Amino acid sequence: MVLNLSSPPTLFLFFFLWCVVVAGDGGAAVAEAALDAQAAYLSQMKQEFAGPAMARWDFSSPGVDYCKFQGVGCDASGNVTAIDVTSWRLSGRLPGGVCEALPALREVRLGYNDIRGGFPGGLVNCTSLEVLNLSCSGVSGAVPDLSRMPALRVLDVSNNYFSGAFPTSIANVTTLEVANFNENPGFDIWRPPESLTALRRLRVLILSTTCMRGGVPAWLGNMTSLTDLELSGNLLTGHIPLSLARLPNLQLLELYYNLLEGVVPGELGNLTQLTDIDLSENNLTGGIPESICALPRLRVLQMYTNKLTGAIPAVLGNSTQLRILSVYRNQLTGELPADLGRYSGFNVLEVSENQLTGPLPPYACANGQLQYILVLSNLLTGAIPESYAACRPLLRFRVSNNHLDGDVPTGIFALPHASIIDLSYNHLTGPVPATIAGATNLTSLFASNNRMSGVLPPEIAGAATLVKIDLSNNQIGGAIPEAVGRLSRLNQLSLQGNRLNGSIPATLAELHSLNVLNLSYNALAGEIPEALCTLLPNSLDFSNNNLSGPVPLQLIREGLLESVAGNPGLCVAFRLNLTDPALPLCPKPARLRMRGLAGSVWVVAVCALVCVVATLALARRWVLRARQEREHDGLPTSPASSSSYDVTSFHKLSFDQHEIVEALIDKNIVGHGGSGTVYKIELSNGELVAVKKLWVSRRSKQEHGHGGAGCLDRELRTEVETLGSIRHKNIVKLYCCYSGADSNLLVYEYMPNGNLWDALHGSGGWGFGFLDWPTRHRVALGVAQGLAYLHHDLLFPIVHRDIKSSNILLDADFEPKVADFGIAKVLQARGDRDASTTTIAGTYGYLAPEYAYSSKATTKCDVYSFGVVLMELATGKKPIEPEFGDTRDIVQWVSGKVAGGGEAEALDKRLEWSPFKEEMVQALRVAVRCTCSIPGLRPTMADVVQMLAEAGPAAGRTAKDAASKKDSSGEPKL
Repeated sequence: MVLNLSSPPTLFLFFFLWCVVVAGDGGAAVAEAALDAQAAYLSQMKQEFAGPAMARWDFSSPGVDYCKFQGVGCDASGNVTAIDVTSWRLSGRLPGGVCEALPALREVRLGYNDIRGGFPGGLVNCTSLEVLNLSCSGVSGAVPDLSRMPALRVLDVSNNYFSGAFPTSIANVTTLEVANFNENPGFDIWRPPESLTALRRLRVLILSTTCMRGGVPAWLGNMTSLTDLELSGNLLTGHIPLSLARLPNLQLLELYYNLLEGVVPGELGNLTQLTDIDLSENNLTGGIPESICALPRLRVLQMYTNKLTGAIPAVLGNSTQLRILSVYRNQLTGELPADLGRYSGFNVLEVSENQLTGPLPPYACANGQLQYILVLSNLLTGAIPESYAACRPLLRFRVSNNHLDGDVPTGIFALPHASIIDLSYNHLTGPVPATIAGATNLTSLFASNNRMSGVLPPEIAGAATLVKIDLSNNQIGGAIPEAVGRLSRLNQLSLQGNRLNGSIPATLAELHSLNVLNLSYNALAGEIPEALCTLLPNSLDFSNNNLSGPVPLQLIREGLLESVAGNPGLCVAFRLNLTDPALPLCPKPARLRMRGLAGSVWVVAVCALVCVVATLALARRWVLRARQEREHDGLPTSPASSSSYDVTSFHKLSFDQHEIVEALIDKNIVGHGGSGTVYKIELSNGELVAVKKLWVSRRSKQEHGHGGAGCLDRELRTEVETLGSIRHKNIVKLYCCYSGADSNLLVYEYMPNGNLWDALHGSGGWGFGFLDWPTRHRVALGVAQGLAYLHHDLLFPIVHRDIKSSNILLDADFEPKVADFGIAKVLQARGDRDASTTTIAGTYGYLAPEYAYSSKATTKCDVYSFGVVLMELATGKKPIEPEFGDTRDIVQWVSGKVAGGGEAEALDKRLEWSPFKEEMVQALRVAVRCTCSIPGLRPTMADVVQMLAEAGPAAGRTAKDAASKKDSSGEPKL
């Protein structure tokens, strides 16, 4: 055994052994001393690694048998052969001299911990080491020369922060069977050397996201022992080499997210062991080879987002193994295989955005496992198969933008797990049936631009989770059911272009989350409900109906007369513009049509004017006297006269400037910040509002002038313009803005439960931490819906750029509101949801990693930040905790738990009693997807809403239901 005498632990062990030999104990003593040296090393390892799990190694008793320690494996002679502390939440360094102290060591598994000090250099001297796993351990720095590990079979250093040159020295470790470097984007740009072909035993080669450039090496075809080849997430160019077809044992081939071009080689059909192939997100052309589709073990075929043409080979319908077919966003033509899914446990059909023709495959759900039908934007014809109505596992059913016809099977509307039913832009007929009450997880119902008829059933209120309804441009008649007002989450109601009659239900005023209300081009009659106008959705249209009576004053104030055009019976109480005869004046009541009425009106008006002037004079005198008295008593006076503010209102106000300004006194202060003060003000009507008083900066005064109002700083102006233009139940409501020469006042709705950060992490955890998971899930889903609205439902997407738990406010019912839009960015690139801005903004711990090298903020940055918040909700931990280590945060910690199957260990200990642990684990998995280091792999916020809705506690479900939420296989259901 060669000793490294430069290592302090080695010197200690060498001295210890020498002393024993000198004492005359001979060979037996040496053996005993070696065992004692192993105990000494393990004891030192316990001291080096901080973490409660190390308490499992108890050295307090004499003659302790460390071979019985959890995580320690020994041979029959008591020699340590394995150390496995995977997911122990340890933080520290591996002590040096490990190979000298533990000469029989064969396996070291340190994954999902926090390993300090870079790659544990002492391990490279372990000539007997066969397995080394450092995955997801926050290891940084260079990978050393690994050639001195001649016995190494398995090397997993995935998901770390290695930098510098890629360790091509692994080519000298000819015993390697598994080499996993996945997700190490810090390596220098490199190209794999042909010397890797020396690894004759290599089965698994994972080099995804390692900054690899150039083409896919043709010599890979010589590594015939490969079963798993993953090169995705790099910048590989050129063609897929035909030589890959010479890999007879290959089961998994992943080349997605590269820049590959050319055709998919038909020769890959020679890979008879292949089960999964993913060539998505490249620039591939040509057709999908029939030879690949005929592979007997093929389970997953993914080639989406390429430039593929031709038909999907019919032979795919004969497969007995196929689970996933995902070829959307190509240029494919022809018909879908008629027998697709007939003979296999088919799960996912994603063929959207192609040019496919013919009917939908009737047997897609023959084996009852289909969850996704996504065929939108094709040229499909025929009827929706009746068999789809019985496909209860379906989560998303999207067939929009095709040429489908016939009646929609009634059961489609009643799918119990579906979150989206999208039938829009077809030639479909039939009614919306009463059975829709059974769609208890439905959030979006889209069926616009069809030929549907019948009436809108009141049973639609049974689908209580509905957020969006778009049934526009059909032939639906009858009245709008009053029951629609019970859909409390409804954000969009689009019923324009139908044959609706009757009056507009006043119950629609109960839809406080409504952003889009379009009832135009129908035959609605009666008056416009006054209460409905208090909602003022972002988009409101009552035009071209048979409405009558006066236009509500609120619509006139907001300049929304165009939204009521085409209703001959409507009128206005007074003329706003004498040159605009768009709407007539309402007829005067009969009692006022008498001689001399004009004179009486003038008398009344003059008297009223005199009274107003007198009242204002008295009020001014009272204010001045009150101010003099306060100054005499040494009390603070009002910061400014209310007349010195310019007001911009965004909602109907129940208060005036005077009431707000006079309440800005010390006793109402509830918080201070770097830019101003926050007040809690109780209005005379009993309502509460929050007021931000922000001082005007010197620079802003210089830009806008010293004397006038309207000195809005850039961030304040951004917040005012953003919040003033949007309305959503999960975005904080800005009532108005008072802008003055020295200060600006923002008046918001008051949130009695403060912000989410304080609720989760505040001193004493004042109660929120002990609320059940359904409440936390509601918070997460609400925030996701608010962000999805910002990203997807506006003309120009808005990137918040500072999503964090302290910017999420909670109302009395713990309904969340996204706040603080001071650094939000409106993406003017219309239709580009990932358009970017180049100003770095946000908060440490919530920032997406691409900020570090691109300084670009996109909607995917908000998705990442939301993922961090979702982890906070599920774990109860802050984004940065000492237990994570200096180089790790909650993202790495949670990702490690999920990847290692230890999700339950990461859940908030305050909810250990919760019967909803499976749902919490599902939320963690969603959070991990949101925080993927590659932005393109993160879901959109619209997708996040659906995933959370699908994985959340069902409404009204009890703890007993949660405890039994498993199928016969023991797996959790969605």
